[in-house]
Parts: sequence; C-alpha cells; structure tokens
Amino acid sequence: MKKIFIWAGLAGLLSLVGCTKADYLDIHASERPSLAAYVRFVNARASASPVHFWTFTNQVTTKPLATGEASAYLPTVYGNVQFNLTEGSGTSYKVSQQFGNSAAFTGSGGPNGPIPDYYHTVFAVRKNRSVGDSLILFYDNLATPPAGKAKLRFVNLSPDLGALSLTGGDVLLRDVPYGRAANSALSGETLSAYTLGPFVEVNAGTKTLNLSDAAGKPLLSAASVALQEGKIYTVFTQGSPLRLVSIVHN
Repeated sequence: MKKIFIWAGLAGLLSLVGCTKADYLDIHASERPSLAAYVRFVNARASASPVHFWTFTNQVTTKPLATGEASAYLPTVYGNVQFNLTEGSGTSYKVSQQFGNSAAFTGSGGPNGPIPDYYHTVFAVRKNRSVGDSLILFYDNLATPPAGKAKLRFVNLSPDLGALSLTGGDVLLRDVPYGRAANSALSGETLSAYTLGPFVEVNAGTKTLNLSDAAGKPLLSAASVALQEGKIYTVFTQGSPLRLVSIVHN
C-alpha cells in the first residue's frame, strides 16, 4: 500500500490545534498545549503470541494485545516515527518499521507518518507465508455519522486470498486487495490522508455479512456484525481458519 505524509511546518501544526504561531510562542513553555498524534494499535497477526507496540525505544501499550485485540487511542510522537513490535514480555523487536520519511504531501513519497492531533490505526499483520510480519497505518476520520447511520471500514488483511469482497444488505465493499481498505484512493485529485482508509456510511443495525474472493467463491457466510447508530467501526479479516474481526473507534 502506498502511504503519504503531511508536513506543514510549525504554522501548519499550530493550525491543527486551533492557535496561531504568535499565541503559541507567547505562552510559557510549560503551559503550551502538547502536540501529539493519537494511535490505536491492533494485533491482526495469526500468531497466538500477545504483543506490545513501541515508538523507538518507548513502549506505548500498557498491556499485551492478544490476537484480534486493539488498544485505546494512545498519544504518541509524530512525524518521522519508528514503530516496533515485541512478543509477550520479550524485548526483541519482531517488527521494526519507520513511517514519515516523506517531507511533502504526495502519494509516492511515503511511507506516511503520524500527524499531530490526528487519529490513526496501526495494524500488525502477516505479509504472507514466506515473509515476516509488517505494520500498516491508516488515518481515522472520526466525524460522527448522521442519525440512523454507522460508519464502516473494511480492511483485507489476508495475504494469501487475493482481493476480497464484503457484502450484505447496504454493505457493498468489493474487490479489496490485500493491505488495503475498501474504496481507498491512493492517487488522483481526491487523494488525502483519509482516502487511504475511508469509512462508508451504512444503516445502523445488525448486519449479516458475506465474504467472497475475486472469483465470487464464498469464504464466510452469514457473519453477524452489530453496527450501533453513531458508532464507527473497522472490520478486518484475520487468521486461519478465516474470521472477521470488528473494532469500534468511538
């Protein structure tokens, strides 16, 4: 997945937190609002070992995440950031990946990095049977959905199954490649941080969802997912045997 990074300098960072450059610099250093990115971490690996996430050498998760489990949104550093993953109580990095190496907003200069005052989800995933684990970052648009609606994002995290489709009722998310979110835009005029992992509005309620491959072969049938009004969800594929996992963002 191509990734992007926005770097707007001090003026841009200050606009994200609602103050001017003069306001920010006139405040005593100890009283200035802190600038942080907010990241929730998801263990989407097939391995049974629980994991911790780190930024550089600082452990940011307070408890190990079991497979399919997500942390709360945690304040972290932003910009050029190295995320690391360890298993259990170990300190050896099983995954180490750097984000934020692009100095401009571009679809080809990634990988993208955490942005101050933005919300992000980082998945730990398995690349395929022969290649080790990796990390994938999405930006989360947490604007509240309209009355009667929920927001849903579908992410294909099954490296050996090709493109996948998730359908059922008003959920029509088709031909999603591995490592991508449904309806994602990685280039063109619509490109923005949020188009990498967009949420779609659907009617709230319990959905009966079906998962199929690129040839239309059913992989999972009649999976029940409850989507509460006003809530924002990510549903992703995981593991063998294959399953759908749902996490709520708000």
